[in-house]
Amino acid sequence: MADITHRRVRTNGIWMHIAEKGDGPLVLLIHGFPELWSSWKHQIHRLAERGYHAVAPDMRGYGDSDCPTDPASYTILHWVGDFVGLIDVLGQDQAYVVGHDWGAEVAWHLCLLRPDRVKALVNLGVPYRPRTPQFKPSEYMAKFGDGLYITQFQEPGRAEKSFAKHDCPTVLKKFLLVNAPDMLVAPPGVEFIESLETPDSLPSWTTEEELQYRAEKFQRSGFTGALNYYRAMDRNWELLGPWQGARISVPTKFIVGDKDIGFQSAGTKSYIESEFFKGLVPGIQVLVIDGHHFIQQERAELVTAEILSFFGERSGN
Repeated sequence: MADITHRRVRTNGIWMHIAEKGDGPLVLLIHGFPELWSSWKHQIHRLAERGYHAVAPDMRGYGDSDCPTDPASYTILHWVGDFVGLIDVLGQDQAYVVGHDWGAEVAWHLCLLRPDRVKALVNLGVPYRPRTPQFKPSEYMAKFGDGLYITQFQEPGRAEKSFAKHDCPTVLKKFLLVNAPDMLVAPPGVEFIESLETPDSLPSWTTEEELQYRAEKFQRSGFTGALNYYRAMDRNWELLGPWQGARISVPTKFIVGDKDIGFQSAGTKSYIESEFFKGLVPGIQVLVIDGHHFIQQERAELVTAEILSFFGERSGN
């Protein structure tokens, strides 16, 4: 990764670290939890080779970007503001966008609130789900009990305390190979991180060196910033009221692994096949591939080819 350049830029009141390569049309690559810019290393090189300016930030709360401790600094208006500001700093009017996991959530809402700034979107793993007017996210999640990971992540300090019982590489290993048949719910009285197995070896798509790099960053920054995205969910529900019923108008492709826990649980498979979902994102292309959650790494060649093909149809590249 030596030929990827790094810098910190000022956007929306924070300093954001970006990794970048290439010249040409701008592509923003937005990572998920618990990752960093480096989850896009395969895509950065290939996009640059094909004539794009590939930029992968550490989102606020992660890595070498600023990490505010207050959940109030992680609302949807902060996320979207960060990336609108980044597009401005990079001297562009619009960007192509790719998101994964929480990065997909950010990308969906960037397109919802500021469609004028996005040429096209490829999102991985997490489909767009509209605001439910009847109840807040925490009220819906409560039906799964206290063992649900999202519920445990709500309380400031709780997950941090349980994570701290392990070293950072172990915490990251537990998340890298999450593979369960349904919602991630710990048994009664058990902290979520303790319910995850620690794999004996790493998957073939990552290395010990990469794991240590990420672990060193989380060791320095802690996990509070990353967890604050979950802690702002109810506040985001409140803020999104004006967009109730709005659709995603940006040209979009959605890719998900058939073994992703998110695909198999909570009705996601039937949801993305439904006319309701297709009505929320008119013209969306949906692709289900053989893979797990971290598909941009596990199936790097295929996912990158799909990104290049989708954006190329709209840029002439």
